[in-house]
Amino acid sequence: MGVELDNVSEDEMLDHVFSSLSAEHGGWAASLNVDILRQTVASPELRRLMAGADLVLADGMPMLWAGRLQGTPVTARVPTSEAIYSLSALAARRGTGVFFLGGNPGTAEATAAIMAARYPGLATAHACPPMGFEKAPAAMQDVVATLEQSKAGIVFCAFGCPKQERVMDGLRDRFPDKWFFAAGGTFSMIAGEAPKAPAWMRKAGLEWVHRLRLEPRRLFVRYVVHDVPFCLRLMASSAATRRRGPERH
Repeated sequence: MGVELDNVSEDEMLDHVFSSLSAEHGGWAASLNVDILRQTVASPELRRLMAGADLVLADGMPMLWAGRLQGTPVTARVPTSEAIYSLSALAARRGTGVFFLGGNPGTAEATAAIMAARYPGLATAHACPPMGFEKAPAAMQDVVATLEQSKAGIVFCAFGCPKQERVMDGLRDRFPDKWFFAAGGTFSMIAGEAPKAPAWMRKAGLEWVHRLRLEPRRLFVRYVVHDVPFCLRLMASSAATRRRGPERH
């Protein structure tokens, strides 16, 4: 559907991120699942943001299914909700600070405490800016000042799409030596506010069913009305692309 993602494994992502941090270079990593792809296809702004990301990682089994149908297999899912652990573990060993930004009130603080306890030596910091902070210069400057004080090398941004993509795109220019990762609802999962889907559901591409069961009123329209039909459209588009063969330039 005209949106590119980086075909990397979690280990390859880790190597890329920490190699660039060693060279004092940063970037920002977006996650691509069905819902975010749907929004990207429909929004010129989000398409521009995703095209400018330094990494676009597959988040969700449908991305792998679409790759196989298209004839361009994707190596693996690399969702931030899982990669946050390997990133934090390696950050602890390398002496790299980690910052947890956003999420529901209290979840960034809880996540910082949980990860610091899980990975001894991990330097953590956190902040949960007020709603609309990205549109208020003074509030945005407070976030910038807090990030400067923390000296963190990795920042997990949990605001949901497309807000987190806008925030990361803006902060990357202010902090060219840091890596920013789209975290969505990851803090809520770690803090125990939103139970994580069982491994078998994640592998089967049914994580959305788990989330829908937890929040049916909020997520029904997004998942059932919009995302399920779009996912079917994605699979049809991917299969059609394979039949046509690669485009010639």
